[in-house]
Amino acid sequence: MMVDARTGETLYEKNADEIRPPASTQKLLTALIIAEHGFLDRPVRVELIDTLAEPVKLNIKPGDTYQRIDLLRALLVKSPNDVARCLARANAGSIEAFAEVMNQRARELGATHSHFVNPNGLPVPDQYSSARDLSIIARAAYANPTIRSIVCLPQLVFRYANGRTRELENTNKVLRRSPYCNGMKTGYTEAAGHCLICSGSRPGRDIIVVVLGDSTAVWRDASALLSWGLWM
Repeated sequence: MMVDARTGETLYEKNADEIRPPASTQKLLTALIIAEHGFLDRPVRVELIDTLAEPVKLNIKPGDTYQRIDLLRALLVKSPNDVARCLARANAGSIEAFAEVMNQRARELGATHSHFVNPNGLPVPDQYSSARDLSIIARAAYANPTIRSIVCLPQLVFRYANGRTRELENTNKVLRRSPYCNGMKTGYTEAAGHCLICSGSRPGRDIIVVVLGDSTAVWRDASALLSWGLWM
């Protein structure tokens, strides 16, 4: 699916309404809810239940405290599942309650053919979306200045509660391959395949590309679509 990020006009689509597992691309919706809720300078205390997420983790520890904005940056750059759980639980009280918030926000945006069960995209029954719905969610995320300022970062230094630092490299390889790419979100599970929501801009033009169920060629495919969309 390729859309004009400003107007929502469809520029290209193929099987855009096919129901698919979205993997970590759905973290854009998680991030959007957190960003829209605000209070990003407020502290979040990590609970044991937040850490029960494999395989990609930042290894935040129960009892540690972080600012929401620091966790949000890590979520969008490196995609750790424990961070997604921590932000979701802190926002809504539980993972289940946050999933209800996700589904409600998706419906408000017009993404009516999706259903979310967790904040991180790890495969579970009855969790699904489509390229069209994800493009709708991505447009809302693209319009959010907090998210826009994070997804474009090629890397980020994360400071743990104990003072240790770790450099996080953005999982979106198109950021390094295309000078026009300005971010968005990756995803991969065995069930979902390689997934990517990719945004790009040039003067007077902003494009969002959604590719689901691809192979390792997802970076090449998304780059080609992005270039074509920006200069068509």
